[in-house]
Amino acid sequence: MTDKGRMTRDTHADEQAVERGILDGDWDAVMEAAASWAERDAPCPRACFVLNAVSLLQGDFARAWRMYAKSLQNESDVADVRAWADRLIETHPDAGFAHLIHGICLAQSGQAESAIERYHRAAALAPDSPFPHFFLAQVYQRMARTEKAITAYRRAVALDPAYLAARLNLGVAYQEHGRLEMAIPQYREIIKLAPDDALGHMNLACALAEQGKMDAALREYKLSVTIKPDDAELRCALADVYAQKGRRDLAMREYREALRITPDFGPAATEVGWMLLENGQVDAALDNFSVAIKANPDDARAMFGVGRVYDLKRKPEIAGDHYQRALQLEKDPAKKTAILNFIDKIVGGYHD
Repeated sequence: MTDKGRMTRDTHADEQAVERGILDGDWDAVMEAAASWAERDAPCPRACFVLNAVSLLQGDFARAWRMYAKSLQNESDVADVRAWADRLIETHPDAGFAHLIHGICLAQSGQAESAIERYHRAAALAPDSPFPHFFLAQVYQRMARTEKAITAYRRAVALDPAYLAARLNLGVAYQEHGRLEMAIPQYREIIKLAPDDALGHMNLACALAEQGKMDAALREYKLSVTIKPDDAELRCALADVYAQKGRRDLAMREYREALRITPDFGPAATEVGWMLLENGQVDAALDNFSVAIKANPDDARAMFGVGRVYDLKRKPEIAGDHYQRALQLEKDPAKKTAILNFIDKIVGGYHD
């Protein structure tokens, strides 16, 4: 047998092992076979899609994103993966996990309504699995159908109380819906199940801060930073709480630490810019606002800060241009009104 023939045979064996693992719900076996398949037959969008799907099931979202980029970016790849997924459910119409994988394929290729149907079928055929409910909930959440998402996440958690991703997303759904009293118990349960879960501490801190319980929020943010000291987002969130409590020295320290970790971290650069501006360090403030706008050209608060800098530098035309741009970018009605009031009070008719 030629090397090419042997490779074709081995690749086919890997693909068959993937399908057997899917039918059995043996995700470790699927991952192992798919990794072998992808290595032998690179680039293979079907193998990479399977790695993507199983990474999602196992909570390895970073790997899932990497595999998504190798499997469903091009129309031809989407068609190849879809043909494989179609054949899987045609060959095994009563296999719940085959329908689950097919649903993931549909959801990731932009066919949300079809994915919903597939996840419902998977849930009916695999009634003890939380996965169909979890992925169904994700689709509903992306479609802003919050109550349906909450119902599906709750079902996933009921089937597997230790399913951290489902608990986290359930908490987030409650929180986005303004139901903090329901979100907080989910985050606390995550921390009970996984005390070193930084995201659980961070989300709990955020919810507590929204309740106005700043001391409790501060404790949780500190814990999350202890667990993940090199996370710029966590540092920035901790700094925000310090700032709200009036501890501007500690807030500045954490914002600067966030920028040390990630020099182009826009939210921290914006806040440092405003603190420097309030201390009269106009040029240093402008440097930070520039970093923030480079990272996110739609940062209305940084854009407004640049306007204030040029106002202080007695360059009203440049200032007015930035105020106008900030006004266009700002989405929050209250903040938009504040910008308008400032323009009316300080610079007159720049917005006319």
